[in-house]
Amino acid sequence: MSRPPRVCVFFDRDGVVNRSPGPGYILAPEQFELNPGIAEALRAVRRLGALAVVATSQRGVGKGLMSAADLDRIHARMAELLAAEGASFDAIYAHTGLGGPGDHPAKPDPGMLLAAARDWSIDLSKSWLVGDADRDIEMGQAAGLVGTIRVVGEHPITTEAVHLVQSTMEIPELLESVLKF
Repeated sequence: MSRPPRVCVFFDRDGVVNRSPGPGYILAPEQFELNPGIAEALRAVRRLGALAVVATSQRGVGKGLMSAADLDRIHARMAELLAAEGASFDAIYAHTGLGGPGDHPAKPDPGMLLAAARDWSIDLSKSWLVGDADRDIEMGQAAGLVGTIRVVGEHPITTEAVHLVQSTMEIPELLESVLKF
């Protein structure tokens, strides 16, 4: 028996969930710092009955700058920091550049979102994405999401999102207003 489709909020990792590493990569758990407002945003998503999923590009693995085990340790640190604030993600989907099972296509290909939709019975037409780069917004659009939220950061903006926020602190209140289902 299949589950009824659920609503999801997809989050980019670097620059949205955590402080951006700039042009490089977060290579160790101790470099991972949550952005303000993210735990509150995840608690709001949960309160509203939606799923929360990370969709992230981590090419540092494919480039040999870190191992898949290093990435797992960084994500364990993320989970630990969020748990301390009463928040969590339901799943993480990543493009590492390694190929093979468990790796997903690079953004803006919607492969990560489509895989999550299959795995979690997600209704993409009612789901949202929060990102800080054109490729994030384009991925959400390609997957047919109802909306996208762009966090202004270090990436130039050439692809328009449905909503634009100046800070991750604005995300919880915005999610409260758009997640009506």
